[in-house]
This record gives sequence, structure tokens and C-alpha cells, in this order.
Amino acid sequence: MSDRTSVNLVCPIPLQQYPHVLMAHGGGGKLMHQLVQMFLTAFGTADTIQHDAVTLELTGNKIAFTTDSYVVNPLFFPGGDIGSLAVNGTVNDLAMAGARPLYLSVSFILEEGLSMEILWQVVQSMQQAAEKSGVQIVTGDTKVVDRGKGDGIFINTTGVGIIEHARAIAPQSVQPGDLILLNGDLARHGIAIMAVREGLEFETTIESDSTPLAEVVLDLLAADIEIHCLRDLTRGGLASVLNEITTAAKVGIEIDESLIPVREDVQGACEILGFDPLYVANEGRFVAFIPQQDRDKLALKDTPSDNGKGVSLRASLDPTCPYRGCASQRALEIMRSHFPHNAVVIGKVIEDKNSLVTLKSKIGSKRIIDMLSGEQLPRIC
Repeated sequence: MSDRTSVNLVCPIPLQQYPHVLMAHGGGGKLMHQLVQMFLTAFGTADTIQHDAVTLELTGNKIAFTTDSYVVNPLFFPGGDIGSLAVNGTVNDLAMAGARPLYLSVSFILEEGLSMEILWQVVQSMQQAAEKSGVQIVTGDTKVVDRGKGDGIFINTTGVGIIEHARAIAPQSVQPGDLILLNGDLARHGIAIMAVREGLEFETTIESDSTPLAEVVLDLLAADIEIHCLRDLTRGGLASVLNEITTAAKVGIEIDESLIPVREDVQGACEILGFDPLYVANEGRFVAFIPQQDRDKLALKDTPSDNGKGVSLRASLDPTCPYRGCASQRALEIMRSHFPHNAVVIGKVIEDKNSLVTLKSKIGSKRIIDMLSGEQLPRIC
């Protein structure tokens, strides 16, 4: 008799409906989440937390660990390229766990026939992005596949960061009453990719928002602001992220369309192409879930008067601001020191057993913001 334990796993994907992998399975919507559930069924545990990075305990120290792959098409786009995107995206996943990013690995899958000049440009871009983010690329791997089998270059990165605080920054920490802070305008990355891919020309060049987010997160942590959750708005955009969080935290979310910044040229492009900016991917945008009031009722006069960038943390907002003197006010001011024009409060968390995300439109009506089945734009990261 064999001593091996027999394990029967039930695949959560409806195989009769989806017998083959579709592009939509990588798009951040419902199909991607079904795919992730398949992996969790095989590899996960009962206490697995779905977040941008996993937190691990190693000899008394907490680290964050994450991995990601990049298949963006085209390789170069206004505001970035596949190399800088790979570094920024992995750094941002670590930052969303509240970690200080330290080290990256990088693996290249190269297609036979790829120009060495293009490869060198990508490598240089990765190194520059790593220096900007304060991380080191310390190990890696290279594989070459047959011509026509790899679409130029694919990149896999793995990141390690250290967690220097005791906060539990995760979707499950979100609570009713939390305010939702957004650091900038939406949808630029996805539209920038689409414009180059399809040869579209607009009156202005729309550049990707790809940028590292660790510095602003570390400033929030240094200010001792109570942060319940951080999430970057990549595949599936703002709408998908908010739906993921309501499901994990078993709460509801209300957002106000009039408060959500979208550049006029980006909004126009979305209307022409039939896209909703709420679902378009970003690579330098995140939301922070922060209680309106400080846990310890700190007044603004007790906070530092300057965050090292010449920006006051005391009273930079209108005195009539409803968030003045509270945790969200201080967090908003720190975010505006990094993103001066568009860091805003866009909504709040409420009690809701149905875990719905609702949007108040500019004309005052309300609608449910659900998660799409697939994606509006494939291969944007």
C-alpha cells in the first residue's frame, strides 16, 4: 500500500465554458480571478491573502516578496519601456505591502533575431529605473526561444523588501469609515500603449504614468499615519481594484465621479475608443485606505512642519476642508508633495453585506461598478 496521500482538487474554472486559455484570462477581470483561484486551489492555504506582495517572517524580520512578468506590446512607448516598467511595477508591488524595496532579480526570455541595440536600450533603462527606485538588481537568468516564438522580449522580475513597521497593510484591514485617497489622474498608461500600438495620433502626446511609488509610501509610513490598505491600479484599473477590496474586506465602497481626475485628452481618447477610464490600467497610480480620524487623535500641530521637500504638513489645504486636522488630511498633503496636482479623496468605505462598489455620477445618479469579465486592453504590462 502506498503511503502517499491522495488529494483530489476541483478546478474552480468552468472548464466546459473555457477549455483553453484566453487573452482575457490575463486582463485583471473576472476570468483572471478564476485563473488565480485555480492556482490558489493547488498552491494556496486557508490563510492565503491575495495582495501585491506576500509578507514573510525570517528570523524575526518581516520581508515582502513578490514576482511579476512583463509582456507589454510595444516594447517602447511614450513615458517608458518594458525595462523601466518591469522595475517600477515590481517596486510598486513591494511598496503596496508597506515595504522598503531592496533587491530585484530579473529573467529575460529573448526571441531569436531580437536586435542587440534594442536589448541594450532595455537593459540600460532597467538600470536607470533601479537607481531611481533605490534597489539593486542582484541576480537573473536568460533564455532564448525560436524566432517567432517570443515576441521580442519577455521579462520576469522578483522583488524583496523589508517591512520596518507592525502595521497590517492588506485588503482585509479595510474598515467602514475609511476614506479612499488617489494619488493622481487615471488611464494614461493604457491609452499611451493603445495609441502607439494602433498608430493613433491625438493633438497631444499621451505619456504613460509609469513611476516608482515607494518614496511616497515610505513618507506616509514615516509620518505615522494609520494605513489600512494600499493598492496600485494596474490591470483592470481602479474599478477592478476596488471590487477586489470589497470582496476581501466584506465591505462596500462609494466613490464620486466628479472627484476622480482624468485628463481631458485621455477622457477624449477613451470616448473615441469606447473605453471607461475606471477600467484602464495605470502604472504609477495607487489608492490608500486611511481612517478619517487619527488613531491617537494627533493634531496637525504635532506633526512635522516640513516633509523634507519644502511642503508644509500643517495647513496646505482649504481651511474649510472636511478632512482638515485628521489622518486623511495629513496623508493627502504628503501625497500632494509627490503628486502636486491630482492627489484627492475620491470616496469612502461603508458597511454593505453585498460588497458593492457604487459610483455617484456627475449628474447625481448612482450605478454599480462591477468587475469586467476580461479586459479592455490586452498586454499593457
